[in-house]
Amino acid sequence: MGTFKMNLNGDQVEVEALDDTPLLWVLRDHLGMTGTKYGCGKALCGACTVHLDGTPVRSCSIQISSVEGKNVTTIEGISKTELHPVQKAWIAEDVPQCGYCQSGQIMSAVALLSNTPNPTDEDIETAMSGNICRCGTYVRIRRAIKRAAKGGAS
Repeated sequence: MGTFKMNLNGDQVEVEALDDTPLLWVLRDHLGMTGTKYGCGKALCGACTVHLDGTPVRSCSIQISSVEGKNVTTIEGISKTELHPVQKAWIAEDVPQCGYCQSGQIMSAVALLSNTPNPTDEDIETAMSGNICRCGTYVRIRRAIKRAAKGGAS
């Protein structure tokens, strides 16, 4: 058992947990950040995607001990005042079907657009390839990313 400090969505937090507890469970069970979803537990589906120092990672495979002092951003923290442009585009394109994978999809899309503001289809395919949508909304996801790149919801 240890005490770990991190910057979570812009706020310093401290949490007590076993060193090897996955970040996913610390976020959900210790800190109440339930927007990050459990999917497979093996870092294969992308439902648990968060940003660690700006890079999308699978929180189910990151131990809390490895995030000490780092910046973690969850779906709840991508925008403090209003919906993020990617979220607005998701709504405009009616992306979600069941919605379960969408927080991970959005976190990957936000990271993509942060690094590649005007992505090609190939850029989108590469960045989003680790995120699985069992409902098959991939065409709408691609449209939403392109819409967000152009400025959002309109």
